Amino acid sequence: MARAQAQRKVNWFAIWISVGVVVVLVVIGGLVVWMNNASSAPGPAPQAGHIDQTTGAIVVGDGEGALDTYIDFMCPICNQFEQTYGSTIESLVDDGSITLNIHPISILNRLSQGTEYSTRAASAMYCVAETDPDAVIPFMQAMYAQQPEENSSGLTDDQIVGIAESAGAANASDCITSTTYGDFVDTMTKKTPIQPGQQTISTPTLAINGTVVSNQQVLTGDLDAFKALFQ
Repeated sequence: MARAQAQRKVNWFAIWISVGVVVVLVVIGGLVVWMNNASSAPGPAPQAGHIDQTTGAIVVGDGEGALDTYIDFMCPICNQFEQTYGSTIESLVDDGSITLNIHPISILNRLSQGTEYSTRAASAMYCVAETDPDAVIPFMQAMYAQQPEENSSGLTDDQIVGIAESAGAANASDCITSTTYGDFVDTMTKKTPIQPGQQTISTPTLAINGTVVSNQQVLTGDLDAFKALFQ
């Protein structure tokens, strides 16, 4: 009889241990889900009618055609693209031919010595777009004009603020120095389409009238041919 009572005690002990293990696993599982959701949260989104919070596009103009550009401010090829095609794109916006959708993204943080320059610069672009939309293009051009070299620490926040102010954005300084839209940039970067023939995200990436195109086929340097893509 004593042996049977002892056996019952052991069984109850085992049951409570099992219950405890299950509770711990449930708590851990909930914590993992919470952490995953937190890590995928887009962060605060810029609040302006000309910024698409779903795609991250900063919308310039209202033409019938559409050009989406995905750019990283540390990317020298993006700078080359701006120098070659920038004025042509502006003319297409100004004459009502296209709507320009600028997507500032961050894929080159690894080349800024731990300062996350690409994210900070892209976040600053959103700050300018939100507070002083007329300064978007001048700010982008000025950022390229003062583009730091890859594998450098990039521009400081104060330098970026100075560029923004010189471009006509007088109200973006606090937003820039706080990297307010850093999480939003990182989330939007993951949505960047992959060019035909590529395996990973690259910059600049272009979409013409909603179709992602191959840079090798489109960016030939022939500006008339580029304009014809929207006719």
